[in-house]
Amino acid sequence: MSESRSPLPTVDLARTVVFAAFIAVLGIFPGIYVGGSSVPIVIQNAGPLLAGSILGARRGAASVVLFLGLVAIGLPLLSGGRGGIASFSVPSSGFLIGWVLSALVAGLIVSRARRVGLPVLLLANAAGLAADYLIGIPFLGVYIGDLPAAALQSLIFVPGDLVKVVAAALIAGVVHRALPGLSARPATRTG
Repeated sequence: MSESRSPLPTVDLARTVVFAAFIAVLGIFPGIYVGGSSVPIVIQNAGPLLAGSILGARRGAASVVLFLGLVAIGLPLLSGGRGGIASFSVPSSGFLIGWVLSALVAGLIVSRARRVGLPVLLLANAAGLAADYLIGIPFLGVYIGDLPAAALQSLIFVPGDLVKVVAAALIAGVVHRALPGLSARPATRTG
């Protein structure tokens, strides 16, 4: 099954750009460093989850890639006004890169569901979050030279990230009901 496609490629492009901008807006809220962690708690990581669960895998991941590309060229779009290529050589870099997989995984789950309701959206966003951790924790482990310590250090983020998963699922559910044309559900085939 494939994602439903807009009849106009410019509409797909516009949706991708708007979500990249939305992820940037979430960066207005500064990160909070807790307990000596080298990775801040941010609201911005809910953006890729929303992008995937609303736009689908292809457009959601594309919006995150666009956003990260803008960060890489120096735009200060990350939480706390950070940007530039140096943003990809810090302890939290793996989590940034993981955002692409996060949007992709959430979008794939939503696009393959027969009915997009809250249980599917919760599963999609939880799996998207797990995908981000799958890349972020090993990267942090390599950076600090201790994978078990990186995994332990990342536990501090789980409660807040689970709240973001629920919030993203609720928001995506409202969007799917209000704008069914924006849905990432598979196109139905006739004949």
